[in-house]
Amino acid sequence: MAPLPPRPPSVPRRLFVRPGARRAREVASALRSETVGGLLLLVAAAAALIWANTPWKGGYEALVGARFGPAALHLELSVAQWASDGLLAVFFFVVGLELKREFTEGDLRRPSRAVLPIVAAVGGMAGPVALYLAVNAVADGGTARGWAVPMATDIAFAVAVLAVTSTHLPAGLRSFLLTLAVVDDLLSVVVIAVFFSGRISPLPLLGALAAVAAFGLLTRARTTRWWLLVPLALAAWALMHASGVHATVAGVLLGFSVPARTGPGGETSLAERFEHRWRPVSAGLGVPLFALVSAGVSLSGGLGGTLRDPVGLGVGVGLVVGKLVGVFGATWLLARFTRATLDEELSWWDVFGLSLLAGIGFTVSLLIGELAFTPGTAHAEHTKIAILLGSTVSALLAALVLRRRNRVYRDLAAPTATTGGSRRP
Repeated sequence: MAPLPPRPPSVPRRLFVRPGARRAREVASALRSETVGGLLLLVAAAAALIWANTPWKGGYEALVGARFGPAALHLELSVAQWASDGLLAVFFFVVGLELKREFTEGDLRRPSRAVLPIVAAVGGMAGPVALYLAVNAVADGGTARGWAVPMATDIAFAVAVLAVTSTHLPAGLRSFLLTLAVVDDLLSVVVIAVFFSGRISPLPLLGALAAVAAFGLLTRARTTRWWLLVPLALAAWALMHASGVHATVAGVLLGFSVPARTGPGGETSLAERFEHRWRPVSAGLGVPLFALVSAGVSLSGGLGGTLRDPVGLGVGVGLVVGKLVGVFGATWLLARFTRATLDEELSWWDVFGLSLLAGIGFTVSLLIGELAFTPGTAHAEHTKIAILLGSTVSALLAALVLRRRNRVYRDLAAPTATTGGSRRP
């Protein structure tokens, strides 16, 4: 019997692999748009915080609490509710489009590329939840209701920080951040739908799903007639709101129903066209207005009350420490116990900086905080302050690390360009 041929040596899977040229262009485009959105979000949040701590704070409270809308349709909502249920539905519609593109033609299409951002996102959500629950379990007056608040990453803020602190970081790291954020958003939507929905009414829920299905069928026919699609989208949103499921879930389902495959001859997919059209509305209008009516919190009592409250302390520690431990730890464990290795262009310090960056939680964290605690209560106010404080600390620490890493890559760029070689920094 002839001996079996030797088994070819297995090649270890690389982590944070450099994306292809097309993917690199998509990442660069997303970074530019998200950077602008992040800066607008920062301005809106700062304006709300300043307004709520001036002698004119009564005007801010009156604006946020003003109610309007058709009462017959159970849509007489406050400005704050319209922002969280309505404006953020556009944000989550764009998230749904991103998800569909990632699962169809992006990194999540291939299991070998999808495993890292999925594992890192799960770890980045489990770490903050574990720390929050631990703090509230051992401290007097703690509650588990806010367990989900620190688990979300705000991609607009994170990408804005990345853009202003780095010019030479590898494209693989930037691509990973975007993919991790997309997975993070998907898991956050699942948490909102499962744990923070009210009493479910089946008939409106079935009606919402039917409207989403009709929307998907029309888009598969490649129609872009707004007078057909917009009424269906509004009906899906209104019925989802009436069903007891948070209305933003309708946005994700609508986005996910849009075809995302590139057409014949490289024709742009409908999902990409919709994303190009609606992202400015989300990043330039929806999310900043949500921040304006949600981030206004009085700081007259100082930060002591927030740090003494187990809820505020758990949220802050969860964002700063939990995200770092979760994302970095999950990535390290994947490399330690599988055949995956870090891409040769990268250092574990890069992963460390990105893990700190994931601790910037704002938009979805504020939304979950509003769902977890009654607005105006001490827990609700301390949650907002903790989100702002934890996100700021995470952003500053990440900027310090990434700025240092950026200098390293900048110094390496000249000899690499001259010799054509590469080496791990």
